Amino acid sequence: MKKQFSILLIAVIIPLFVTTSCREYEEASVDEYTILTKYMKDTGKDFANIVDATWVKPANAINVNVTDYSVPDYYVMDIRSKVDFDNGHIKGAVNVPFANILTDASNAGTKPILVVCYTGQTAARAVGLLRLSGFTTSHVLKWGMAGWHSAFQSKWTSNAAQLNHANWVTTGAPAAVSSFKSPVLNTGKTTGPEILKARIEAALAIAVWNVSKTDVLANPTNYFINNKWGQADWDAYGHITSSYRIDVADGLNIDGLNKFNPAANVFVTYCYTGQTSAISSAWLNVVGFDNAKSLSFGANGIIWETMKNGSVAIRKSTWQGDLSGWNNNFGYYKTDGTYVSPI
Repeated sequence: MKKQFSILLIAVIIPLFVTTSCREYEEASVDEYTILTKYMKDTGKDFANIVDATWVKPANAINVNVTDYSVPDYYVMDIRSKVDFDNGHIKGAVNVPFANILTDASNAGTKPILVVCYTGQTAARAVGLLRLSGFTTSHVLKWGMAGWHSAFQSKWTSNAAQLNHANWVTTGAPAAVSSFKSPVLNTGKTTGPEILKARIEAALAIAVWNVSKTDVLANPTNYFINNKWGQADWDAYGHITSSYRIDVADGLNIDGLNKFNPAANVFVTYCYTGQTSAISSAWLNVVGFDNAKSLSFGANGIIWETMKNGSVAIRKSTWQGDLSGWNNNFGYYKTDGTYVSPI
């Protein structure tokens, strides 16, 4: 009888063990990265779709009511601190903490969204996450409030600089591109929409998403650095030493993500203004590169004078550059009701 019971117990346990083991293996083998990136590609969320021709707008290119300096065509979401918002904002703007942008965006109704910050960089990150969340008519106010009225320009004027740093070089080819393993995602979700939502929430929670020029220039080999320029500008204006040069056409897209290292200590992207690199790092965070950060103020913080005298395209991306839409003079309001007129 005892022998028969032992045989019966083994007969029950072995199938249970096999079933459980198979289930654990199947659950562990869910490739969230592949599911997510396929879903994003199929639904128009590749990087080039997020940064279409409309994603950033200078203040002089939008319809501003010159009677009260409101922006009637947009739901204006101002993500600066409450103190700074209270001290001056666009008429009708709503002050929204960065963490709440997705919740508040539903209040826009049918209006497109204009996201406003200090310099345009945090707003660019916000717009990337908004667009990935379905708010595809979200836009950045170029240069932030610094491009609205001279009272707000200090953050740009204090950070634009010509450094003549030894680690900004004008010779040499981009670093040779390798092939890296894909990031590993562990959201616990199994469908594209679920994984995307979880990854956007994770990106929203990243507190430090930018890197200073001081840190990167001091020790460039500590970073995986990507210069998001075309080859012509690389040749004409230089680059941070040891940088890669991978723009959209070169692999900054879902099919080219194996060119980026998810295991690097910090993967930093830089552009001209810090605005495009901010939206780039947001998109990269969502697809699995938790180490992706943006170089604050971009090349404006390193070769500003050079850029002011550069090509037309470069000058459009230069703080105080002609054609860049930086020097606007629109009225604004304080929360206590004070109106500050154009100067």
